[in-house]
Amino acid sequence: MKRAVVFLFFLFHVSVLLAEGEGSYAVLTDGEEPYVVLTDVAYRAAGDVYAQERCKVDVYYPVGQKGFATVVWFHGGGLSGGSKFIPQELKDAGLAVVAVNYRLLPKAELSDCIDDAAAAVAWTFREIGKYGGSTDQIFVSGHSAGGYLTGMIGLDKKWLAKYDVDADRIAALIPFSGHAISHFAYRQAKGMKDYQPSIDEFAPLYYVRADAPPLIIVSGDRELEMLGRYEENAYFWRMMKVAGHKETYLYELDGYDHGAMAAPAFHILKKHIKMKNEE
Repeated sequence: MKRAVVFLFFLFHVSVLLAEGEGSYAVLTDGEEPYVVLTDVAYRAAGDVYAQERCKVDVYYPVGQKGFATVVWFHGGGLSGGSKFIPQELKDAGLAVVAVNYRLLPKAELSDCIDDAAAAVAWTFREIGKYGGSTDQIFVSGHSAGGYLTGMIGLDKKWLAKYDVDADRIAALIPFSGHAISHFAYRQAKGMKDYQPSIDEFAPLYYVRADAPPLIIVSGDRELEMLGRYEENAYFWRMMKVAGHKETYLYELDGYDHGAMAAPAFHILKKHIKMKNEE
């Protein structure tokens, strides 16, 4: 009876929060514990029509719990496609997930994509406590283009500083098969070949630093990955170590190509979240 009363009060609380903005919610009870999913919650207060359309998150979190970890998840798609989703591997794991839509090329500029990623992470720091999450346990991750965005906003501190958030508050950065060099879509727009590398202000590698959050780099098999993705991330790992960073890890998932590597990579993500919680 007590649990039912708490659950009903919790649903009332969610309804009040949603009444203050956009979105809708559903309660999922497929696992041992119920979770709530809030959909299409705006993380920007203003912007043009395209920004209003794309700058939204879905929030998945456990009912009636406090102090849980949150994964901010950026989808892939080459910065020109894709849409937010809650990864199946992160469901029923005692975690919250903030799944982010961001503006896409060519309707937006590369800087807009990165700025949206930073705005979504800043929104998470501001809002996740309302749902019971801990701001000391916010992990940022994504696959492919999402991994690239993870590296950019975590290594180059100016993007989050714009929203009054110190990037070093992030519990860990966990890019899945993300670019460490400048993104291929950006290089293509400059007339460069896919195999012609660039390391400039739009490359996570440009911002290697010893005081960054923990960095867990996950790549597919070097023989199956896209265009040397493992090797560029191995160089990223090495330069972080050379710079004096103490918590940089590199994983290569043998037998998995660029797309297939995401599913097993979640095991590594959850392992590091557990390690962080046990510190």
